[in-house]
Amino acid sequence: MRLESFSARSNNFTGQMPTTLVNSPSLKVLSLANNSFSGSINVNCSAMKNLTSLCLSANKFLGTIPGSLSKCPRLEEISLSSNNLSGEVPVTLKKISSLTVLGLSSTGLRNLSSALNVLQHCRNLSILGLPNNFINEEMPQDRIVGFKSLQVLVLANSQIKGSVPKWLKGCKMLQFVDLSWNSLSGIIPSWFGKLDHLFYLDLSNNSLTGEIPESLTMILGIQNSNFSSRGTSYSSSSCTYLSTVKGDNTDQTRQPNRLEYDRVSRLCPSLVLSHNKLEEPIWPSFGNLKGLHVMDLKHNRLSGTIPDELSEMTMLEILDLSYNRLSREIPPSLVKLSFLSAFDVSYNQLQGKMPEGGQFETFPSSSFEGNMGLRLSGSVPSEAEDVPRQKFHHKDDKIVGLPFGFGALTGFVVAYTICFSLGWRSSWAFRRSVHKRRMN
Repeated sequence: MRLESFSARSNNFTGQMPTTLVNSPSLKVLSLANNSFSGSINVNCSAMKNLTSLCLSANKFLGTIPGSLSKCPRLEEISLSSNNLSGEVPVTLKKISSLTVLGLSSTGLRNLSSALNVLQHCRNLSILGLPNNFINEEMPQDRIVGFKSLQVLVLANSQIKGSVPKWLKGCKMLQFVDLSWNSLSGIIPSWFGKLDHLFYLDLSNNSLTGEIPESLTMILGIQNSNFSSRGTSYSSSSCTYLSTVKGDNTDQTRQPNRLEYDRVSRLCPSLVLSHNKLEEPIWPSFGNLKGLHVMDLKHNRLSGTIPDELSEMTMLEILDLSYNRLSREIPPSLVKLSFLSAFDVSYNQLQGKMPEGGQFETFPSSSFEGNMGLRLSGSVPSEAEDVPRQKFHHKDDKIVGLPFGFGALTGFVVAYTICFSLGWRSSWAFRRSVHKRRMN
């Protein structure tokens, strides 16, 4: 009987990789994730011609990413996240034409420009996770023309400098973009609104300025409340949120070391632009986004009123507009948002009476504090003084028990989709789903 799949994930194994496994010609799937294996990554691709999935994340491997992985001609999935690797992405990886999923978060990589120049040649790459690498490097803006099949990009928690990369404009298949917890400046490009498949955009915890492009209110991927880009119909009961995995990061102003995605294909349509320097009013046309579940604009400099049209975002579950400069009253029509489970407009300049009825009966008073002219039900106007906003910038805020910067995704993310969140379910089942997404 030939061994085709082997998983020993989430044990306490130590030492080097078993020789018999890394030389097995019949093996297709190898997962040793979440152990304490050490030494170098020594996969004999000359012998393992049938290997399609390799998951070695969350171990103690040292050294560099082996360029010899390019000799595994059928590799589709690679996850080496959360190891003690160093160096650069090997140039030889661009030869793996079958590669669809690559997770390299928290591996100590450097030279972002070189990495992107190499990986853009992997023409079938659809999921790319590179967070917590390339610390303080510059975001490359040119010479990147590939990634035509890319659907998921996570390049977060790296303090990367520069502006939102122009080459993303050509990635027409993008559905999920996370560039949070970097040092990006400049404006949010209007062309994000022309990415027809986009349903999740996280640019939080940067230094972006200017207005929110009105084009974001026309993203086709989240205009329909029953939108499904991969055969998943989003509803309040079907989509899931990010859940934290405790890390050893003691700096409380940053996100935990690792975040996992509970199935990328089931994440809620979200727009997360918090902790930037965005100005101007909130567009009434955001009401077009009837499929949006999460709208997080907190800790910016937004002014004007809360548009009455936001009540048309019928699937909205989380709305956070706190720590801005919004004025006048909270539209009473927002009580129509029957799925709204978390709402925060604290520390603005709001006035008038808080809406009554619906979900507003469930929100705590802390969701409204810091508005001197706002009256809660049966109360007189609040005398609380506005707290300086800069004091709260980049705090680890929480909403409904989750770190609501959700954006930071310091530890892998997409690799956990394969190795952890999906329970490392049979590789061929995952490949079928990837193939279906690609065909759609």
